[in-house]
Amino acid sequence: MHGALKKYATLENPDDQVKEWISLVRELAYDTEDCFDNFIHHLDSGERHDGGFKEFFRKTARRLKTLGARRGIANQIYDLKLRIKEAKELKTSYKLDDIACNTSAQAGMDPRLSALFAEEAHLVGIDGPTNDLAKLIVEDSKHHLKVFSIVGFGGLGKTTLANQVYRKIRGQFQCHAFVSVSQKPDTKKIIKDVISQVSFEDDEFTKDMENWDETKSIAKLRELLQDKRYLVIIDDIWSILAWNSIKCAFPENKFSSRIITTTRICEVASSCCQGGDDQIYKMTPLSNTHSEKLFFNRIFGPEDCCPDMLRQVSSAILKKCGGLPLAIISISGLLANRPRVKEEWEKVKRSIGYDLNKSQSIEGMKNILSLSYNDLPPNLKTCLLHLSNFPEDYVIERGRLLMLWMAEGFISEEHGLSRHEVADKYFYELINKSMVQPVDISYDGVVRACRVHDMMLELIISKSIEENFVTVVSGRQTVWENSQCFIRRLSVQQIDHQIASELARKDLKHVRSLIVTSSSCIKHLPSLDKFESLRVLDFQGCTGLEEFDMNGMKKLFHLKHLSFRGTCISELPSGIVMLHDLETLDLRDTNIQELPAGIVQLTKIKILFVTSYSKEIEIPVGIGKMTNLEGIYDFNITSSTVGAVEELGNLINLRIIHVRYIVKREESHKYIRHAEMLVSSLRKLNLVSLCMNGGNSSLFELLDSWYPSPSRLLRFELHGSYFLSKLPKWIVPELRSLLFLTINLTEVTQEDLRILGELPALLSLRFYCNPGQKGRLLVQGRGFSCLKEFEYYPYHGVTFINLLFEEGALPKVEKLYLPFFPSMTKGYGFYIGIEHLPYLKHATFYLHDKGATSSERKAAEAAIRKEARLHPNRPRLNLYGSIGESSTDDEVSEEHRGSDEEI
Repeated sequence: MHGALKKYATLENPDDQVKEWISLVRELAYDTEDCFDNFIHHLDSGERHDGGFKEFFRKTARRLKTLGARRGIANQIYDLKLRIKEAKELKTSYKLDDIACNTSAQAGMDPRLSALFAEEAHLVGIDGPTNDLAKLIVEDSKHHLKVFSIVGFGGLGKTTLANQVYRKIRGQFQCHAFVSVSQKPDTKKIIKDVISQVSFEDDEFTKDMENWDETKSIAKLRELLQDKRYLVIIDDIWSILAWNSIKCAFPENKFSSRIITTTRICEVASSCCQGGDDQIYKMTPLSNTHSEKLFFNRIFGPEDCCPDMLRQVSSAILKKCGGLPLAIISISGLLANRPRVKEEWEKVKRSIGYDLNKSQSIEGMKNILSLSYNDLPPNLKTCLLHLSNFPEDYVIERGRLLMLWMAEGFISEEHGLSRHEVADKYFYELINKSMVQPVDISYDGVVRACRVHDMMLELIISKSIEENFVTVVSGRQTVWENSQCFIRRLSVQQIDHQIASELARKDLKHVRSLIVTSSSCIKHLPSLDKFESLRVLDFQGCTGLEEFDMNGMKKLFHLKHLSFRGTCISELPSGIVMLHDLETLDLRDTNIQELPAGIVQLTKIKILFVTSYSKEIEIPVGIGKMTNLEGIYDFNITSSTVGAVEELGNLINLRIIHVRYIVKREESHKYIRHAEMLVSSLRKLNLVSLCMNGGNSSLFELLDSWYPSPSRLLRFELHGSYFLSKLPKWIVPELRSLLFLTINLTEVTQEDLRILGELPALLSLRFYCNPGQKGRLLVQGRGFSCLKEFEYYPYHGVTFINLLFEEGALPKVEKLYLPFFPSMTKGYGFYIGIEHLPYLKHATFYLHDKGATSSERKAAEAAIRKEARLHPNRPRLNLYGSIGESSTDDEVSEEHRGSDEEI
């Protein structure tokens, strides 16, 4: 690497100097960390012994054995010190501090100007949103000042929409102004800009305005607007602080004045609109029809004369644009100057990501997207760049992503928050800033997964290549850039034999993470022993893994995260017991038969998932040594030894337990000791989540006497075919923090609902009822103050009971899943009372036609549909029949999905 420093003397461009120096420092940091990790591995045995002569001889022998390693590490440290000195000299000689200051002071052209002066005739898909927003703003009956906010991803057309609304309604106001804020707002300049637009060219009022300070400027604007009906557009606000410094300039009055703000950041929009969500307009991508119209109009004109041979490649290009107007305009501008030949358009499609850096035609789009990226703090930039590990349209589970970030070392504890809590905070910050799109938002507001817009992903990949952050192996599009640097992270998304051969010739000993999202040709991946610096190894969802050589697993001394989830692997590599730094082991949805005995020596493991398709996995004997465990998932209690179950009580950091207690009724007496040891262990722990599949009377009698009660529980789930005769007596009032409850009851009574309704924090209630109960159950108008999800399932569909909701019942419920028995309506009628659920959004009914005539079933369906249709929220309604057919009143059907909690 020393020789590489000499090339910097030939660099004259300041931007190139900065980039190259940053690259040098980054590679130096990687090599320094690798050196420290190797030092720890080679010179610290990790063993602790008592004193005495034996220990003295052990230490002496170890010093002799590691003499070569010590000499090698000493040479590495000397080399690193020399590189640090050279980097410092280089920074001084290039005067990089001055370059950085000058660069930041440069002001480029505002990329939003084109949106402000766009001709209406060239706009597509804007009429509907313009009319809707204009109507909402003008027809609001309130006379006081009101703020509306347009929020969305960069390039969705927020400025364009605001400008169209402004043009449409400004004539209804006495004065109006349109100002842009920017990332580093100058409040005084913004206020003066508003004054100049609303002062009606009153030279006397604006006399000496250039000498006004910020305070006087605000006072003058307030004086000017105090008795007027005004409309002001404040475009592109980047922070709550910026909004707070601007809003004080606009006086409250009773003339129905309006302010419209635009922002990419959800919490900024909420801060602007204190009146509620109805004042926030969330931008959505263009529909396929509007995307095609915009695309073809800009290339072929309004006649849409696209040749048939270009239709397919056009669809593929538009898919990459993902309904983003800015992307469509930019790419169509690029294609307008290319020959109308399929091969040329295919080249553009394949190279869109790289053209973000190379093409002048889409420089504006790059600038718009880069604004959001450049606004991120360094820690969030790192987390965002990590997303280049995943291909287009990939749904990234939140739990998986958080574990990967922690294993990579991106996350540190801060201000009393654990690493997991900090990672979770970063995840939501990226969503809040519209950098990633939330997927699968649950009723309690938790985002279970995310996706990256294709255009944003292209930007992330280009930045990742520029910074040598992730090397993406994706078939023909694989680019081995930064050849002077080592590969640090490797994402294998599409690989064939040729690319695999190229990869095998690379130096892979510095690769820190290997994430494989493609199963094609996985057997051609280089052997694991070439990846000696790996911290992360993730094969989730890869099939054919049995063909891959994993003999080198034992050499991955630094590995922290290992995932075989969904790979159907049937046997763990023997070398796994050597991975003493491992923190997460994910074996969900595999065919693993058993864990190796040595797994208990991996005492740094915090999260252990084991779900096998072929066999219930038993708790390993000696698990009590794994005291760093925070969560264990899906071990089978009854197939484990009593001693192993007892050891669970030694895991002082354990917070989450998901276990199975599967036992045949006639053999339940054999497992009484297992039940006793399990409950005894649970009593010693500070659990926040307990999920149990199965059980018997002995186990639940013991659970009923649980003392002291698990007062910190947030989740308590009991699944399986065993039904409790009554609620555990400690559920209320002890579980004041309980959020999620799933329970099987022999019979659900009015008293049970009253008791459960007293749980103050409960968000989700699912209960199953045993055969035999009949009649109607009344859900009364009190209790369940926070409940968002209410689901009731009859066991095997043979319980004949319908529910009726009183006025005031379930005041916050958004999701409802209920059975309905038309045969029971002879005595009670079809009425359910969902009109009394004011927040209802999703309602699913499963119609059981046992004992019911065809006319009764049709009448029941009609009655349910009528209730849903009359509900002011028009909730999404699903109707399922007993033979599996379903019908939906909305265009999307949401099927019931069980919880998938991740730590």
